[in-house]
Amino acid sequence: MTEIEKLNFALQQFAGLSEEEFKLSENFWLPKEYKKGEFYNLRGTVCTYFGFIVDGVFRSYTIDEKTGEEKNVFLYSANGFVVSFKSFINQIPCDYHTQALTDSTIIYIRYTDLLSLYQQSHQWEKFGRLLAQEAFNVTMTRIEGFLLKSPEERYLDLIKQHPDIFNNVPLYHISSYLGIQGPSLSRIRKRISGK
Repeated sequence: MTEIEKLNFALQQFAGLSEEEFKLSENFWLPKEYKKGEFYNLRGTVCTYFGFIVDGVFRSYTIDEKTGEEKNVFLYSANGFVVSFKSFINQIPCDYHTQALTDSTIIYIRYTDLLSLYQQSHQWEKFGRLLAQEAFNVTMTRIEGFLLKSPEERYLDLIKQHPDIFNNVPLYHISSYLGIQGPSLSRIRKRISGK
């Protein structure tokens, strides 16, 4: 499957876009490669594009001003989307950095081109509505995970959402995302592998 075919399939799954509707967007999507450590978006800048990850892993993180500690907020992996949702949807400065954790390839579309598609097509308008809903759901799931779930349950959710994450990302990034220390992650992994 080519990169554009993967994107087409993902958009069909996400928003039910037809082949004809997808063709309206084909010339807007552009490929981009990131080396490990390169930034997709920096804190304080406006996220002006929406990416589909062909290959690789990204993280969004913030830095604790008192300790200098980096705290991972979101993880994004292959066949999913990478975007600073609030910044992109509202076109306001982003509250965190988004960075490639591995060498990565995306296909992206600019905000202005997406607005043009919204004006041309009801199906693309639906995509925009679903994108806003997805932003809300992702954020609420993260908040509720910390309020209502144990670290082990958050770990199991992470494996479901990003099955290959442990093959590509250092454990300290995973610990940060789960809101636990490295030794706690090791104990959780050991407990689960023993079941």
